[in-house]
Amino acid sequence: MKTALITGASKGIGYAVAEALVRNGYNVCITARNEVELNDAAARLNLNGPGRVLPIVCDVRDYNAQCEVVMHTVKKFGQLDVLVANAGVGHFAPVDELTLEQWAEVIDINLTGVFYSVKAAAAELKKTRGMVMTIGSLAGKNPFATGGAYNASKFGLSGFSEAIMLDLRPHGIRVSTIMPGSVATHFNHHQPSEADTWKIQPEDIARLVVNLLEMPARTLPSRIEVRPSQPPAR
Repeated sequence: MKTALITGASKGIGYAVAEALVRNGYNVCITARNEVELNDAAARLNLNGPGRVLPIVCDVRDYNAQCEVVMHTVKKFGQLDVLVANAGVGHFAPVDELTLEQWAEVIDINLTGVFYSVKAAAAELKKTRGMVMTIGSLAGKNPFATGGAYNASKFGLSGFSEAIMLDLRPHGIRVSTIMPGSVATHFNHHQPSEADTWKIQPEDIARLVVNLLEMPARTLPSRIEVRPSQPPAR
């Protein structure tokens, strides 16, 4: 049975991906910083796959903690086949108002945290000739006002993902980056509502993850841009 590790998986895209993979027979380790939310997510996921979900509280900014997550995942499930680097945050303000702490948090979680995730998992993924998926954003190619930190992190993530695809491809590891537009999640303290029905839904990204895993090993969709098909008229 294959095993996936998903960061930032207590809600939103990460949770939806975990749910889809459990339904498709995967063992799943989910991580997040909030222990209450993480354990609640694991309890709901285990209804679909009893004993196949391992929750571990982890801050992706802590490399040693991420190494321990990989160790515990392999100890429980025997192997690691998929890494979905999903954890992310956003702070949005003009550059003269953006604080040093806000800049650091966005870069450290959205970019350095993904580096730590991949580095921690690489040795185990080499054994299984596995797959890495990074969850980027269309903000990784489209700058906008107040997006200095977020754009920088996602532009960086796009370049990082494509570079490590070249690094890891000789080891049989496929790397894809998924770049969604507007998604109906709790990102940046948003509360999804009926007004968000036009947006990409978390389960849409989860379906895309499953589809990528089902691609023939000889084929690598390395960069996938995803947009709402019918955004509201401006």
